Amino acid sequence: MANEGGPRGGHGADGAPGGPGRVWQDAAGVPEMPWRVPRKPSSRAPLTREAIVEAALRVLDAEGMDGLSMRRVGDELGASAASIYWHVRNKEELLQLVFERVVGEAELPPPDPSRWQEQLGLLAAQMRAIMKQHRDVARISLGRVPSGPAVALLTEWLFTLLTPVGIPDKVIAYLGDLFGLYVGAFTFEESLGPAPAGPGVPPEEFVAMLKDYVMTLPADRFPHTRRAVDLIFGGDRDDRYAFGIDLMLRGLESYATG
Repeated sequence: MANEGGPRGGHGADGAPGGPGRVWQDAAGVPEMPWRVPRKPSSRAPLTREAIVEAALRVLDAEGMDGLSMRRVGDELGASAASIYWHVRNKEELLQLVFERVVGEAELPPPDPSRWQEQLGLLAAQMRAIMKQHRDVARISLGRVPSGPAVALLTEWLFTLLTPVGIPDKVIAYLGDLFGLYVGAFTFEESLGPAPAGPGVPPEEFVAMLKDYVMTLPADRFPHTRRAVDLIFGGDRDDRYAFGIDLMLRGLESYATG
């Protein structure tokens, strides 16, 4: 997503270093959750949690979620698994940290309530692209509670964008969950590739078979299904993803009063 509303460097109109959008780009200074505060450094484990997360992301991109282990991350860093456990409690916490690291790749522009639909649409496209860049991150996202500094910034950005147009707090709060579920589930399904259509049957041929089947249905009982057969089985993934986002935006608009 383009960096809208001002340059990254220099000083913004408000005199703050980095311009008015800097607050949305940098999680520095955002408190970490207290149960994640790392132990005091050990001379036997000259690592940082950030380095471990970056190594885990490299392993994930190369080998997927099933190939990711504390030992494998240790190998990537030239360290023992015990050194990894000094900074991260277990694989589940590591997966959570990797997920939040990827969420932090989103570039949030300065919120502009006059363009809230456009900005949400651009964010949706950006998050899908980010999820697709990292193997199995969409899979990791399902069933996990978003947390951490990066998610805190995204949540505050949503409220700052949508509160001025009159959208209620409850709707904004639930939107974050719904938005994340939609992006994660959609990109996870994309990562699975074409649905299996049987031995030796290409996906395009299987779709043609389904359309042929629909057209054999009795016209008096299935007039609408037959009429819309090309639409039911048409459209690419981009079209269908955009439709889901547009549907959410139209629903949000019904709550706006500003």
